[in-house]
Amino acid sequence: MSPAASPSGEAELTDPWVALEPGTDPAEHIRVLRRAHETFTAAGTVPKPVRDVVAASWRRSARAGVGPDGTASVELVDGDLGAYRAEHPLARVMPLIRELMGTFASDGEHLLAVCDAHGRLLWVEGHPATRRRADGMNFVPGARWAESVMGTNAPGTAVAVDRPVQVFAAEHFIRQVQPWTCAAAPVHDPRTGRVLGAVDITGGDGLAHPHSLGFVQAVARAAESQLALLVPPEAGPEAPELSALGRDEALLLAEGRTVRLSRRHSEILVLLARRPEGLTGDELLCALYEDESVTPVTLRAELARLRRILGSGLLDSRPYRLTTPVESDVTMVERRLETGLVTAAAAAYRGPLLPGSQAPAVVRLRRRLADGLRMALIARRDPDLLADWAHAPWGEDDLDVWRALAAVRPTPAVCSRLSALESELTAPPGWERRPPR
Repeated sequence: MSPAASPSGEAELTDPWVALEPGTDPAEHIRVLRRAHETFTAAGTVPKPVRDVVAASWRRSARAGVGPDGTASVELVDGDLGAYRAEHPLARVMPLIRELMGTFASDGEHLLAVCDAHGRLLWVEGHPATRRRADGMNFVPGARWAESVMGTNAPGTAVAVDRPVQVFAAEHFIRQVQPWTCAAAPVHDPRTGRVLGAVDITGGDGLAHPHSLGFVQAVARAAESQLALLVPPEAGPEAPELSALGRDEALLLAEGRTVRLSRRHSEILVLLARRPEGLTGDELLCALYEDESVTPVTLRAELARLRRILGSGLLDSRPYRLTTPVESDVTMVERRLETGLVTAAAAAYRGPLLPGSQAPAVVRLRRRLADGLRMALIARRDPDLLADWAHAPWGEDDLDVWRALAAVRPTPAVCSRLSALESELTAPPGWERRPPR
């Protein structure tokens, strides 16, 4: 049994929320748990070595009238399920959850699931064969898996006790679920602290490891952090928003109005939004102008015009800085890339930053952002993400991306385009190759 033992010889776990410690024989532990489960359902007593968290859950399940041979009922279907999911707060972080858990679930033949605060499953995704097996016990979107109706199970129990929990094999109260192992963690509203639901990973005995519990905890915390970024403050004006990707003239949404900025004003605002501490006049001159003959007077005139356009004291001087933080689509893509959210970053990328700008600092930022995203896509090897980039105007001549796409999706059209691009690279001297965008 467990390598840790009490003075009385009974096994103890160092973390009561983890189902199995390394070194425990899973098969033997399953046999012990099945005998304990039979004892409880027959006599109402919980023998050792059932964990306290599981014993308490079994007792709550029995008090709620759950039978060990029960089956989950599907409460939401078709249009009702779709409408409910669309309005649920966790829908806003499903791209993040898929980003963090999707590959792990598919590669490990597991399922990722997300339930609401009532234990209703909203999303169940993952390995196709595992999903088909799970369908047999109604572990499907719309089904109710609350502890009060389905007994001890990770998503239902995590919501019930408001704690991350792992449930191994015969620790499940309902016999039909006992071939499975799962780990789940609750997700809270970042403003009110109330439980919104839980994220869950479900699969075989291989999930009976401390890492799986730590994994869902990390995903839940990431989801809460993302919700905090998405949910505006309850009081006060919303932060101005700047859209500069895929357009030569940026749009600024501030105080309920949208302002289209000139190219130069777009460049200034993009740079100042990234530097809350501000920039001196000399720093802005170097960042904006290739021509060293441009005078500070010219820059001051541009800034004076921009200040009149922005209004409300948004632009200050000495140094030049924004008096209110400005959210931009550039920083959104950067933030998602930094946290490994490649799919979400690609979705937010509308094209190169101010593509017509020749301002030195903007050119550097544009290249760095595009290169960071394209290299992340190549490393991810997701054929759909690579295809989206390759077929976009800014990616149609990107040889590295086309090669990566051909490696994972070698269709005739892809191979033909790749061959054409490679021919262009080996064209005879004097042949003008179209420059990449």
